[in-house]
Amino acid sequence: MQIHRLVFSPIEINTYILADDDNKCAIIDCGCYTAEEFRRFTDFLEQKKLEPVLLLNTHCHLDHIFGNGRFLEKYNIGPYCHRLDEINRKNAVKQAMFFGLRMEEPPDPAGYIDDGQTIFFGPVEIKALHVPGHSPGSLAYYFEKEDIVFTGDALFANSIGRTDLPGGDYNTLINSIRTKLFTLPAETVVYPGHYGTTTIGEEMKSNPYFIKNQ
Repeated sequence: MQIHRLVFSPIEINTYILADDDNKCAIIDCGCYTAEEFRRFTDFLEQKKLEPVLLLNTHCHLDHIFGNGRFLEKYNIGPYCHRLDEINRKNAVKQAMFFGLRMEEPPDPAGYIDDGQTIFFGPVEIKALHVPGHSPGSLAYYFEKEDIVFTGDALFANSIGRTDLPGGDYNTLINSIRTKLFTLPAETVVYPGHYGTTTIGEEMKSNPYFIKNQ
């Protein structure tokens, strides 16, 4: 499986494109804010000869769902997310105004994903991990055979997601990371919603939010 990262919007969200050997691809967090950004996204898929078959949201804060409407219109594929993040999806337009941004009403989910649910993308197996704290319905997507996990805004390199937005809770997030992410193998590569990659082992060893709590 090949992993491509494109960065979109003024909030600089990581949009991940996961391509299998048959040129099918899954998207994690389509963050294209403008029509121009969405064209850059679709041009990339066309250049790589990739066919989208799945759209996953780690959570439904505005920056992670900016492109869902255009994606649905273009590919007739709706997003999957956790039910508990419906509150953020429904409030996304208001949240955008708060940040001085504008967006259309995001589309309804194609379905909901539960904690521990297994999702199949061609031959690739994905396990959903519910990691609330940054938002009520935050999900991480764990690829056990590939030793990678997409953590959304739960865990970053040397940092964690903010917890001051509606539905956020610091203690819940710390517990989520400890019990759901830090139980993964240390060599697991972390692909966060913002910034660069890290590993579970590195974060267990040096993340200041956990060093001070040990």
